[in-house]
Amino acid sequence: MTARVVTFGCRLNSFESEVMLGHAVAAGLQDTVIVHTCAVTAEAERQARQAIRRARREQPDARIVVTGCSAQIEPERYAAMPEVDRVVGNDRKLDAQLWRELAAGDQAIVVGDIMSVRETAGHLVDGLDGRSRAIVQVQNGCDHRCTFCIIPYGRGPSRSVPVGAIVAQARRLVEGGYREVVLTGVDLTSYGKDLPGQLTLGQMVKRLLRLVPELARLRLSSIDPAEVDRDLLDLVGGEPRLMPHLHLSVQAGDTLVLKRMKRRHAPGDVVDLCDRLRALRPEIAFGADLIAGFPTETEAMFTNTLALVEEAGLTYLHVFPYSARKGTPAARMPQVARDQRKERAARLRAAGERALAGYLAGRVGRVERVLVERGGMGRTEAFAPFRIEGAPPPVGSVIAVRADRVADATLFGPAL
Repeated sequence: MTARVVTFGCRLNSFESEVMLGHAVAAGLQDTVIVHTCAVTAEAERQARQAIRRARREQPDARIVVTGCSAQIEPERYAAMPEVDRVVGNDRKLDAQLWRELAAGDQAIVVGDIMSVRETAGHLVDGLDGRSRAIVQVQNGCDHRCTFCIIPYGRGPSRSVPVGAIVAQARRLVEGGYREVVLTGVDLTSYGKDLPGQLTLGQMVKRLLRLVPELARLRLSSIDPAEVDRDLLDLVGGEPRLMPHLHLSVQAGDTLVLKRMKRRHAPGDVVDLCDRLRALRPEIAFGADLIAGFPTETEAMFTNTLALVEEAGLTYLHVFPYSARKGTPAARMPQVARDQRKERAARLRAAGERALAGYLAGRVGRVERVLVERGGMGRTEAFAPFRIEGAPPPVGSVIAVRADRVADATLFGPAL
């Protein structure tokens, strides 16, 4: 068996897993399991440890390498697990030389000072196996210090990939048959502040679309509602290749909770941004990250978050019950009881399911353009899941379909 990667966490982790796998295979690593960890929640870390133990049971002779944010923050914890052979930090995991060193058997722990890293390279991959869309990393790290978040200590300071490298990667992916590219990063809207000329995210996207005219569809991963620049607004309103779907890092809908989180927006800012973007692009749909049960959150504060889902017209919710992260200010605040966190998260998810059901019902009877994935599934421009009835069109094609009905949070209908 050659190397394989078990990935937890965000889209950026998915992209980086492909880079690591390419390096590991090129280095000749055999019988190797790379566990790519996430540190956003205690549950993500628990699942990673569980995967490590399962990998050892299933492949007793395999080499197990652990990397990612959780491994960067607590390398000794993973090194102490008897199943683990190597621990690799985020500062070295995308370095091809590192994987050659591991193939030679060097060093049990390879974790450096992530806060000293100042550059992010534009790593080239040929796409993500089995997917119709490809991910391109344009930024890494974060300079903000939200009180609940440990990720800056796993990812380091904000740093951006130069435009030339992004363009080269997008061209390579388009030449490889990909019709859609997703730009991703840890703090995407901080893009360019560390580059000469201090480009904004919107300026970079404009250059990318101008220099790669054959790219059919472009998406952005999660953005901060406090940092949407003028050029990005222009693109939403006037560039049909930028898909009408934005995922917002909202986190809460109560003013005091947001202040205690050390976020830089207020609930009204989210509503205003969504209204403004909807005026520019009526078909746009919004997703949002939301935390339930943040320390000191009362029932009234939580109700404000529930209300924001409707007020801002949020469609796709990623809901997390608050998870205390050791070393963060929020972990020292008065905690909401665990059962209350879980109950509020369930209510938020239910609100998200209602919002999505309403949105999908409103699309019935409309013609959509869908990027075809495996099994006749696909996504509309606004990211709604769509199952194409009849013979599945070629994977990777973009086709017109008619939405006839909704079932199981998915649109159904024929190709036109």
